[in-house]
Amino acid sequence: MTLTHYYPLSGRMVTKKQDNPPFYGIYVDCSNESVGAEFIHAVVDLSMLDILSPTDVPRIVQSFFALEGAICHDGHTEPLLVVQVTELMDGIFLGFSFSHVLGDGTSFWKFFHAFAEICRNLREASKEAGAQHIKCNISHPPITKRWFMEGNGDPLLINLPFSHHKEFISRYEQPILRERMFHFTKESLAKLKAKANEECNTEHTQISSFQALSALVWRSITKTRHFPPERKTGCRLAINDRFRLNPPLSENYFGNCVQTVCGSTTIGELLEHGIGWAAMLLHEAVKGHTDEKIRGLRKEWMKKPLIYQMGPFFDAASVMMGSSPRFDVYGCDFGLGMAVAARSGFANKFDGKVTSYRGLTGIGSVMLEVCLPPESMSALESDEEFMDSVSPHEIHSQHLADV
Repeated sequence: MTLTHYYPLSGRMVTKKQDNPPFYGIYVDCSNESVGAEFIHAVVDLSMLDILSPTDVPRIVQSFFALEGAICHDGHTEPLLVVQVTELMDGIFLGFSFSHVLGDGTSFWKFFHAFAEICRNLREASKEAGAQHIKCNISHPPITKRWFMEGNGDPLLINLPFSHHKEFISRYEQPILRERMFHFTKESLAKLKAKANEECNTEHTQISSFQALSALVWRSITKTRHFPPERKTGCRLAINDRFRLNPPLSENYFGNCVQTVCGSTTIGELLEHGIGWAAMLLHEAVKGHTDEKIRGLRKEWMKKPLIYQMGPFFDAASVMMGSSPRFDVYGCDFGLGMAVAARSGFANKFDGKVTSYRGLTGIGSVMLEVCLPPESMSALESDEEFMDSVSPHEIHSQHLADV
């Protein structure tokens, strides 16, 4: 039922190619011939504490997500959406594998909540004796019309500067990484924010708590790497363009309307200054991401389209802050109770990737999933400045016990 609203997720990617005149375009086929989304049911002999208690995210969590090793182009033959329900001994893990070619984090969580809403309606309908009509409406229907195709209409295909997919596809081989969750309370983030603004002598509070946190993470991870001071380093932040456009797009816009902004400097400069200086670099990068900047980047891309590739986009001296603590992760109720934790699969994991979630203690707190090589993670765990802002790991078990 949810796919009747989010119909692109039931399709498959198709390449249209011709030689005269030269054309190479990719689109999503949502016709009856497309195979559709996939649903997987699995069972594992583990408890929720087995998943949440270890300091590092257990490797088995990756098996709770389908399509291991797939990239977006595999959507020609693989589903664009796979839902895997894994039964634990005392709970359920819902793993969603969602093609990034169709949507960003905002789109992902909008779909997730719509799916949950329909499941709740089904459960309510099943309780009513003789219920004959099941509601399949959702509170926030998606908007699928492409904003960047203004004046042209959706049917127009973009001619990509390629003749074969081998020209733009590269398979990323994930290095050996440790993945650990770090929790930051509302109070600890308020202290970081105050410290950052004090160091910058801002007359009015400018630097946000998340910018201050990102600056702390950037500096702390950089210290673990021991690169020479003259090497360039950057911290990228995922940024939602919907509300930065003028006029703004609806929050229900379904698609990729996200980019990254980057604060950059040398490693020497970054470590010579405090978090306030680093946070101001990030603040200025966010401030400069205006409607004019977004539309200028769109214009450039339409003239010379390029395909995103993970390897060339990131370097070993940088940090990427992905996802957002603004996403309502724990409020996604399928009628079985509220979620108690969130984890991600194996996709888009690399040295310095940090995924942010709303924290366990509610709005204002943040949970970070940090991916680092084992030696760098050990060094981060020994960094007093970083760990002084982190809540004890035991909060996982306490939160689960409270539920």
